[in-house]
Amino acid sequence: MTISKLLVANRGEIAARVVRTARVKGIKTAVLRHSSEQEGPAHLIADEVVTIEGSTPVAAYLDIAQIVEAAQRIGADAVHPGYGFLSENAAFVAALEKAGITFVGPTSEVIDLMGDKIRARAFVEERGFPVAPSAIEDDDPATFVERSRAVGYPLLIKPSAGGGGKGMRVVRSAADYAEGFAAAQREARSAFGDDTILVEKYVESGRHVEVQVMGDTHGHVVHLFERDCSTQRRHQKVLEEAPAPAITEEQRAAITGAAVALAAQCGYTGAGTVEFLLDNATGEFYFLEMNTRLQVEHPVTEEVVRVRGQRVDLVELQLRVATGQPLGIDQADVTLEGHAIEARVYAEDSFGGFLPQAGRAGEVRWPTGDRVRVDGDRGTVTLLETAGGPR
Repeated sequence: MTISKLLVANRGEIAARVVRTARVKGIKTAVLRHSSEQEGPAHLIADEVVTIEGSTPVAAYLDIAQIVEAAQRIGADAVHPGYGFLSENAAFVAALEKAGITFVGPTSEVIDLMGDKIRARAFVEERGFPVAPSAIEDDDPATFVERSRAVGYPLLIKPSAGGGGKGMRVVRSAADYAEGFAAAQREARSAFGDDTILVEKYVESGRHVEVQVMGDTHGHVVHLFERDCSTQRRHQKVLEEAPAPAITEEQRAAITGAAVALAAQCGYTGAGTVEFLLDNATGEFYFLEMNTRLQVEHPVTEEVVRVRGQRVDLVELQLRVATGQPLGIDQADVTLEGHAIEARVYAEDSFGGFLPQAGRAGEVRWPTGDRVRVDGDRGTVTLLETAGGPR
């Protein structure tokens, strides 16, 4: 199949990012715009702008029926979800599938499976991949507290649904358990509408390593090496490095091999990230979760990964896979060149407990130069520095 018109169901930096690659491939593009939004870079470079309505912009961008109807109305063959909003919503993908519109990403079944931490963990464990010691509330609610405490402190309490660090709590003693559990449930219920809880052993000296995978509809999966995202604030990633600086070649081979095997076993198509926790003290690693979408931090991978000596464009690979084409990449074709670091910029209220705070920046100056890449649209900016010579 071919894609003649692509609707990007997102906004800001990622919408512009997807449009730029689609235009290079000769695909007509359309982007969404809420009636209250200002014109952004994506609106200026897309072939078409589709107005969506809702009580707030966020409500409009989460309106599955409205976005599917918009795609049908403008004759879009495919929808790219970007990241955030509906990018990991199985119901959205199922609605597109029913409407005969190609989703640039995995199937609704795979998103549904890997989007639920408990189901994903069971799937991974049943197939022999390593998982951290844990207790799951749904297995037996009556004994959950006893079983979770038996895992041993410190514990990481987290929601089964959702991601992005929301609802996670580290509990270091029995005295803090009840309060931490209740707080995690409240935030999970508020953020995801589901307060099912999973408790895992918290690894104090762990490194958070994620593997970029890409699969096609012909059952072929490759990895595009890994990123380290251990520097976090409130379980939100702040710095991303590619390749990971604190692992051995043997650990890299084991972790990337596990990611590829897992993606292949769940029939994964498109771009995805398998996340692992690496215990520095023991060298063991455990499956954490799988993100069934392109991630914010994909630029660091693009800066250091080469396919047969050429730079990689992850969005281009996504579009290629979505049309049913084979990746055309063998694992031996994929190499590393240089090192890249990405920094996310967070806004916090220093007078309100440093809680996240939206607002307007009066003046921002971004660095320039041969080794600097800035991806941004007003408030959403990716800044990374690459080593290994001028770009």
